[in-house]
Amino acid sequence: MRHKVTLIPGEGIGPEVAAATQRVLEATGVQFDWEVLEARTDKATEAGQLVNQGAVESVRRNHVALKGPMGTAIAGGAPSVNVALRKTLDLYANLRPVKNLPGVKSRFDGVDVVIVRENTEDLYAGLEHEVVPGVVESLKIITEKASTRIAKFAFDYSKKNGRKKIHAIHKANIMKLSDGLFLKSIRAVAPSYPEIEYKEFIVDNACMQIVLDPSQFDVLLLPNLYGDVMSDLAAGLVGGLGIVPSGNIGDDCAMFEAVHGTAPDIAGKNLANPTALLLSSVMMLKHLGERSAALRIEQAVDKVYTEAKHTTRDVGGKSGTAEFTDAIIGALAPVPAR
Repeated sequence: MRHKVTLIPGEGIGPEVAAATQRVLEATGVQFDWEVLEARTDKATEAGQLVNQGAVESVRRNHVALKGPMGTAIAGGAPSVNVALRKTLDLYANLRPVKNLPGVKSRFDGVDVVIVRENTEDLYAGLEHEVVPGVVESLKIITEKASTRIAKFAFDYSKKNGRKKIHAIHKANIMKLSDGLFLKSIRAVAPSYPEIEYKEFIVDNACMQIVLDPSQFDVLLLPNLYGDVMSDLAAGLVGGLGIVPSGNIGDDCAMFEAVHGTAPDIAGKNLANPTALLLSSVMMLKHLGERSAALRIEQAVDKVYTEAKHTTRDVGGKSGTAEFTDAIIGALAPVPAR
């Protein structure tokens, strides 16, 4: 069958890694109809950098999107388009599997951790205002509905994928009401999954523990802000965001994206590493039921990284985007006969 997919190339190196990923996906033999759209209404002016409703409607129509990196201004400028897309489409679960790739230098081997992050509320609700000059208030929103929903997602994911243990990460010793509600909601869900061990860690201790011994963790379940911080921290254990995939999943739609930066300094120079978006597309293929194609890409990535002849400079290689992509396509196992 053909799959209609919204493609949001993104900014900076986004169009390059998106084009490379498209080439690999099409080389698998899976058939796609791509609907290519920009995420912003207007790149030219700061005032126009809001979410493109056309892109939102496209994802709602197609139910699946693949998205390159998008920039977000710091301490000013337009709101984050990344966050706005997730909230507008109610993509409440952010899923980031973190694993080592062969040949990529890292402090640990055998890392295999899955981050499940609530994606719609917490401090990312964006409810901020200036009370009086020099005093700003930002509201942290935690609801039982969203906390229960993400808990069920994490336990269902763990059950379907053979995961044995979930750690809920919190700061309920200080934020007793907000993080306390997050924990209470998860505790209400956990007994329905007796086959999965459930534990809790305070977020600062969890950060220390994961850099001491990541093997003690299996699935981490976190509210929005802690999930953002710890998913990047976990990525640092295996070589960085350039090789880690991500999916944003809701009841009706899913958007798979590269979470690394736009790297404007290398844009257009054939230097970008498409691995993060490529592995995100593997998650997309599994979501679409194309597990054979997903496995073939995973095996090709492992082969190219193991041989280390055609990897990009950010992971110690000497190849460019195009050469790396050619190597992945060349390493794909043949399309299985039907």
